[in-house]
Amino acid sequence: MRTLVIDNPASRMHRVPPGHPEHEGRYVAVRDALMTLTQPVWHEASPAGTLAVERFHTAEYVERVRAACLTAGPAEWVSLDLDTKVCRESLDAALATAGASISAVDRIMAGEADAAFCLARPPGHHAERDRAMGFCLLNSIAIAALHALEVHGLSRVAIIDIDVHHGNGSQCLAELDPRVMFASLHQSPLYPGTGSAGETGLNGNVVNVPVMAGMAGAEWREAFLRDLRPALADFRPEFIFVSAGFDAHARDPAGGLALLEADFAWAASELAALAAEFASSRLVSVLEGGYDCPALGRSAAAFVQALVEA
Repeated sequence: MRTLVIDNPASRMHRVPPGHPEHEGRYVAVRDALMTLTQPVWHEASPAGTLAVERFHTAEYVERVRAACLTAGPAEWVSLDLDTKVCRESLDAALATAGASISAVDRIMAGEADAAFCLARPPGHHAERDRAMGFCLLNSIAIAALHALEVHGLSRVAIIDIDVHHGNGSQCLAELDPRVMFASLHQSPLYPGTGSAGETGLNGNVVNVPVMAGMAGAEWREAFLRDLRPALADFRPEFIFVSAGFDAHARDPAGGLALLEADFAWAASELAALAAEFASSRLVSVLEGGYDCPALGRSAAAFVQALVEA
């Protein structure tokens, strides 16, 4: 696939307290690993506008995040919840992360590429319409999905979440909008405690596949093929979005699954095949979790390389 990397250097502006798992070293590790690949074409992100962000988030919530950031002093942080801290520049970083996902959609719809990987933080899939959660400020993948629907006139899009944690914020979008399918393959029980198999959405457009701790790649792949692929085939999306979390890796401290780099490469190949079959090869992936930096970098590089080779 013709693959882009949409880079958000503003990711480094989102500073967190020492010892926080979601630190700028994650961005550096993935960027260094992706720079070793020869095929992707790189572009730099620009910030998302208010209209795009407020298609998903409430104006009151965005203003609340902005006010919290302005409250932070030069070397201070403000807590939005127990896990989610912001500094003065955090909203700027999050807006550029959302802008990366929007740019990826626009470039693919313009025919510049088939697939894109957004190298950006903070992550977003836990952020609900009016609530920050789990390190997440703005739900970039939900913002991008709505951009594809509202600006480019598509009828159906799918969000596939392979992070070890359930993407509760992205599921909120599917629960509100029947044009969006949300499917998640995640460990349970685990934060945030949502994502049971019984959560199917008002329109049957939510597919949750909770798996137990200790699951390795072969079983995880089987669950993907058994439960996610048929659901996508039934929905027939015109664009596929991927919450590309790599914290299901065996070395990651935030989860308890046992995936390896080869499993993420396999997932990318399967997702590319699904995009080719149903979505005119339109595929945007956005970096979510992954907290062992060496494993994160290797996994992201394996994922993007598999997209290039698909």
